[in-house]
Amino acid sequence: MILPIVAYGHPVLRKVAQDIDADYPGLEKLIADMWETMYGSNGVGLAAPQINKDIRLFVMDSAQIFANKEEDDDEEDEDYPDAPGIRQVFINAHIVEEGGEDWAYNEGCLSIPKVREDVHRAEEVTIRYHDEAFVEHTNTFNGITGRIILHEYDHIDGRLFIDHLSPLKRKLLKRKLDAISRGEIRVDYKMLFPKK
Repeated sequence: MILPIVAYGHPVLRKVAQDIDADYPGLEKLIADMWETMYGSNGVGLAAPQINKDIRLFVMDSAQIFANKEEDDDEEDEDYPDAPGIRQVFINAHIVEEGGEDWAYNEGCLSIPKVREDVHRAEEVTIRYHDEAFVEHTNTFNGITGRIILHEYDHIDGRLFIDHLSPLKRKLLKRKLDAISRGEIRVDYKMLFPKK
């Protein structure tokens, strides 16, 4: 089932999400709905707070970025050491370490539609998490995959990609962000607007 995505301004997007256990009610269905919602809105990642659940859960699929790149051009992916990407569920994720040089990439967010900005993030991230079978892993990710993980991780820690921007940039975006909160925006996926 495709779920509505919470828009900027909703309090759940600013809460630090809680760990869950394997007995969390309806977890398997929730994960399936999150995949369907993410793909239905043309996203590459979706965190539980974006569907109004304050739990430490997110899904991401960087493989589709590389699949789309191959259709667009025949260039090598030498700039992206994580090719061909992964499709993964992250439960109870906690960052162990970030490393490497910060690098900029133009990011957007399903909760903040039609806003894209260059965001600097660490080159790689080591993260401890459980998969959908509740098996624990500690892995290091880099490239686009690491970038998506860091973006979704922000969501479960109550942060948004715009928090990485300069105060001036955020001030310039204020009108747009307020309009999003009020639902004064057209998108082709279901949204829940806090001030509508």
